Amino acid sequence: MKGTSLVGTSLTRERIEDDFYATEPKSLELLLDRLEEDGIKLHNKIWECACGQGHLSKILENKGYKVLSTDLVYRGYGKGGIDFIEQPYPYKMNLERDILTNPPYKYAQEFIESAMHHIANGYYCILFLKIQFLEGKARKEMFKKYPPKYIYVFSERQNPMRNGQPLDEKGKKWSSTMCFAWFIWQKGFNSEPIIRWI
Repeated sequence: MKGTSLVGTSLTRERIEDDFYATEPKSLELLLDRLEEDGIKLHNKIWECACGQGHLSKILENKGYKVLSTDLVYRGYGKGGIDFIEQPYPYKMNLERDILTNPPYKYAQEFIESAMHHIANGYYCILFLKIQFLEGKARKEMFKKYPPKYIYVFSERQNPMRNGQPLDEKGKKWSSTMCFAWFIWQKGFNSEPIIRWI
């Protein structure tokens, strides 16, 4: 509602419909560079299950990954009408693909639970989330069941793009007061998370 605020959200802007705040490509490029430095190798097949306009998928494809791009809402890229939470595609267990996406924040926990239920042992679920995702009683229980293996915290503010647009109505880049991180789960991991900085 206009004029009200959640932690880290705008006091003057309303939420975008369907929570479409696209990730700046550089946010993924920074992660991929850091993973390479740390010797962490993603699998060649990746599912971007909230692909929007393809901001992340295109980066992954340019890096040589085979990317399956889907979204509930079709925005001109990938396959639309796929509800990752209710009816995951391609509808099978032990999916041999990493999952990498920026999910609608209010459904982030459901995305994690769906991913961890469906992917094969050893595969990754990688989500771009606000650092405050670590808070909450319900999430605490989920973290007990599915502890992230790595949390890569950005040392500089990242600026998600409202409605996928890189510039605001004044022609300036979006700014954000929120701290973001890449959360990385690996199916079968059951220990304490490692926190690193980008």
